Amino acid sequence: MKNIVVLDGHTANPGDCSWEALEALGHVTVHTRTTSELVAERAAEADIVLTNKAVLDAATLAQLPRLQLISVMATGYNVVDVAAAQKQGITVCNVRGYAANSVAQHVFALVLELTNHVAKHSQHTASGGWAASPDWSYTLSPMTELADKTMGIYGFGQIGQRVADIALAFGMKVIATHKHPERDRRAGVDFVSFEKLLAKSDVLSLHAPLTADNQGIMNSISLAQMKGTALLINTGRGGLVVEADLKKALDAGTIAAAGLDVLLEEPPRNGNDLLGLPNCIITPHNAWATREARQRLIAESVENVRAFLAGAPRNVVGSSSVGS
Repeated sequence: MKNIVVLDGHTANPGDCSWEALEALGHVTVHTRTTSELVAERAAEADIVLTNKAVLDAATLAQLPRLQLISVMATGYNVVDVAAAQKQGITVCNVRGYAANSVAQHVFALVLELTNHVAKHSQHTASGGWAASPDWSYTLSPMTELADKTMGIYGFGQIGQRVADIALAFGMKVIATHKHPERDRRAGVDFVSFEKLLAKSDVLSLHAPLTADNQGIMNSISLAQMKGTALLINTGRGGLVVEADLKKALDAGTIAAAGLDVLLEEPPRNGNDLLGLPNCIITPHNAWATREARQRLIAESVENVRAFLAGAPRNVVGSSSVGS
């Protein structure tokens, strides 16, 4: 029986899901969280490790000669030194597509908050603002209709495609930039250059994996090419955005507002200049975390382990992505 260790199970399963299917495959130990100092100790007797954000770097892997499989409970796998794992004969796999619906839904939660200001109006009503108003209807901030606006999508994978579906349902025009426009062409979506994406988008939503080529792609130069009324939404990777440049753009009115679910440092224990800006809303990297998505994540992780034990590994990754 294989020893299976889950290093940081809490985010995927804070108690509302089950590890039962995984427990049928071996002797399972689930840790809610594991600090970097404890990773090698807790994984020492593991044949299989499941990790979300607990890092398995080359130095740690060198202490784990028994380890055969690392299944990352996420799409991005930069927490693993894949090259070092491959040298040790350790298979590395990930989970893809489990949160496309949830992340796309969150994109529009951010967009709608920035266009309809629901929380602001609700809080004002609760504090007596409506009761004290001389008018039966009022707005605290301008409200914007999405129909006929242009949704720009940077990265047209599964999540970007779901965002397009929802945007089209709102009556928006959809443009996108993508590495494979012919393969993923669909009705209602125009593929354009990155420069045109910046210039034409009323809402620009980021969905490309983070690579060395696009790190910091949203910077002072690209932000300056956007409309002054545009919204920037990032539920992808914090590293796609140069945060200092975004703050300057928001302060100067270069763009109207931003909605972010990801930051460079997560959690932002050292502070972040974007926190507290009136035209920037930030959620704690939870776009993926609906119960339905987490159930799929666990189920797919179990299938990764099952396939490996059957001698047919699935979702095996290489070493090119730097996504998180």
